[in-house]
Amino acid sequence: MTEHETQSPLGSTYHRGPVIMRGDMIPQESTTANLLRSDQNADWLHMDPWRVLRIQSEFVDGFGALAELGPAISVFGSARVREQDPDYQAAQTMGDLIARRGIAVITGGGPGIMEAANRGAAMAGGRSVGLGIELPQEQGINEWVNLGMSFRYFFVRKTMFVKYSSGVIVCPGGFGTLDEMFELLTLVQTHKVTSMPIVLFGRDYWQGLLDWLAGEVSGRGMIAPVDPHLVTVTDDPQEAVRVAVSGIR
Repeated sequence: MTEHETQSPLGSTYHRGPVIMRGDMIPQESTTANLLRSDQNADWLHMDPWRVLRIQSEFVDGFGALAELGPAISVFGSARVREQDPDYQAAQTMGDLIARRGIAVITGGGPGIMEAANRGAAMAGGRSVGLGIELPQEQGINEWVNLGMSFRYFFVRKTMFVKYSSGVIVCPGGFGTLDEMFELLTLVQTHKVTSMPIVLFGRDYWQGLLDWLAGEVSGRGMIAPVDPHLVTVTDDPQEAVRVAVSGIR
């Protein structure tokens, strides 16, 4: 097959893999010539085609690391919660209870609620997974993770949470926690994923949001009435775990 054809009124046609170029879009050098040039700079590292390969590699690494994990529960929550906070202690208890059932605990790998759940799982001798994210103010993976991975891209990381979790407990948290919660609710509500138990821990923290969704948002027709079976709200760590693991046979 030739690289150039003369069938178009725009001039010659150049084929670069599946891409065709005509007229002024035709490059001066072929793909092979560009590959073998010795004077190239590293700008290609920051171009979209290379990013696609990095994204692909993150999916491959994530699937490879977690494919044999077994049943798991994700615990979301704030990185800002301190060790003496009741929410930290509750998350640690939940991590412990999940691990004692032979089920892995997955968190975002950071401090606060995430550290607490990992700590509870690790101290119980369970599988304590941390899926971190690259941030300007790097949090790193907490010391209670025994299987960890850091991601560049939020959407790859969130895919891992959804793919490998059989239930989710959402503790009080900020934008990151809300993002993870609403993405999961959207996927479940639109049947993009198999329905799974979702627990909101901390009734006082979440009730205002739920009232707003059921009132203003639903009342104005922005969403269908909130399915009361979609989420369970509780202040009891044991109930949170019992509901979260209820989908695991």
